[in-house]
Amino acid sequence: MSIATQRRKAALGRFWGEFRRDRGGMTGLVVLGIFIAVAVLAPILIPADALDVTKADGERFDPPSLGYPLGTDESGRSILVLLAYGTRISLTVGLAATVVAMVIGTAVGIMAGHFRGVGSHALVGVTDWFLVIPFLPLAIVLATVLGPSTLNLIIVIGITSWAGTARLIRAQTLSIEGRPYIERSKALGAGNWHQMTRHVLPNVFPLVLANTTLTVAIVILSETTLSFLGLGDPLAPSWGAILDRAFSTGAVSQGAWWYVLPPGICVVLVVLSFTLVGRAMERIVDPRSNAVAA
Repeated sequence: MSIATQRRKAALGRFWGEFRRDRGGMTGLVVLGIFIAVAVLAPILIPADALDVTKADGERFDPPSLGYPLGTDESGRSILVLLAYGTRISLTVGLAATVVAMVIGTAVGIMAGHFRGVGSHALVGVTDWFLVIPFLPLAIVLATVLGPSTLNLIIVIGITSWAGTARLIRAQTLSIEGRPYIERSKALGAGNWHQMTRHVLPNVFPLVLANTTLTVAIVILSETTLSFLGLGDPLAPSWGAILDRAFSTGAVSQGAWWYVLPPGICVVLVVLSFTLVGRAMERIVDPRSNAVAA
């Protein structure tokens, strides 16, 4: 086993040891584990035809009962089944869009911090433009142009959510660029690609990882908002789409609270869990937080 591998394992061990001592982070991790288990097991435990409107055997807006623990929707389908499959859609969109945002934001941030001159100013200008433009109107326009689908929703949220990450990574890259080993690398003839991938990226990666968990929470809220506005896949029962159907079918006016509260509570729990995990990771990987704690 190489020395570098041993150091990585030791660093991961220290990270996990500190993370386990954070009650908020562990609470969020447990809740996330439950939602991930539901998303993975949903197609195994629940037949796909349970979402078929033509095969629904419940009453319209039937309140919670033994047969339907969370009641039924306007078509007589189980709300519990919709939530289980909605967990898959919401988490998939949230994680996939976050990956898109993290890749774009990290690449732009590192290049903007590493290079100098016109190229750096152009990247900073584009980043600032995305930060200044309100997210929701831009996302609505893009989603309308591309059309309602899960893939388009991932693309829209991903390309409108990277600017904050880019700004954070650029600041960290500027700090790393002034360190002695970067100067030695340049003196030995290392190219820009080598410097960015071998020296800068490994040093900013912990910050990227911590920021990822915080971004997922924002992305899930964005997906819920856009789906609620009818810009998501109409055939995909995400939490936002469930809320959209609940309001459009008059569930609130008919007092069908079981149609509105469960998806809203799921959104709150997942967002809170990702935030708790992200804050815990941020406290661990941020040297300033460690210095304050000491």
